[in-house]
Amino acid sequence: MIKDLWMKYKSIIAYLFWGVVTTIVNLAVFQILSPGLHWNVALSTVIAWFASVLVAYFTNKVWVFGSHYTTVSDFVVEIFRFFFYRGLTLVIDLIITYVGIKVLKFDTPLQQFIVKFVDNVVVVIANYIFSKWLIFKDNRDIADK
Repeated sequence: MIKDLWMKYKSIIAYLFWGVVTTIVNLAVFQILSPGLHWNVALSTVIAWFASVLVAYFTNKVWVFGSHYTTVSDFVVEIFRFFFYRGLTLVIDLIITYVGIKVLKFDTPLQQFIVKFVDNVVVVIANYIFSKWLIFKDNRDIADK
């Protein structure tokens, strides 16, 4: 029974695990840059996003969706798709962060952390949907043949 559940939900469990790792990277980089070094919130968000997307791409490619592309052109298409859709969720990230910190004035370090945590939950869900159905879908079809 446990093995059946694992097989059925293995990609979701792996995605959630690596999503937590990616979220930790995002939150840590943001906390170091914005509240820690007093960098601009938007710049800190973008740098945190970039660091976490790099972690997410390689972990999703290998351990979540089992991407098996071996040609350079297939790799370029896949990584472009990944960064494109992560770029869309970056917009969501920036909007939630801006509204939470600048508009609603949640500007203490703890409040900023809470805003970024909520933001990351929304982003992780959107990223899973994009990854499962739009980024790694073609590759999964090829790998299954």
